[in-house]
Amino acid sequence: MNQPVRNFSALAGRILLVAIFVISGLNKLSDFSGTATFMLGTGLPASEFLLVLTILIEVAGGLLIVLGLYTRQLSLILFFFMIPVTAVFHNSWGAGDPAQLQQQTIHSLKKLAIMGGAASVCVRARVFQY
Repeated sequence: MNQPVRNFSALAGRILLVAIFVISGLNKLSDFSGTATFMLGTGLPASEFLLVLTILIEVAGGLLIVLGLYTRQLSLILFFFMIPVTAVFHNSWGAGDPAQLQQQTIHSLKKLAIMGGAASVCVRARVFQY
């Protein structure tokens, strides 16, 4: 595969991976108080602080990954960020209803796929040479 195709493919992969983070972060920002209340309802302490941190990771981290800046470090941060997010917000073991169990299991599997993409970006990221 020639270099322009590889560069385009890497950029497209980064955009596709972080689109969900940037969009989710902007949605959280647009309804900050509602999201903080939801997070507080899950039992998370310091929900507003964690929400600000989440928005920074999702929006700023996502945009920097698209630009190819700190790609390895930020994709690793996204990878580890997904572990508590999945455990707290998509805990299939806490679902009593079979339909809810199925839905949370699907969400958890999606999170695993996103983690796989983040790991792949981390390993394959190239540092720009200016």
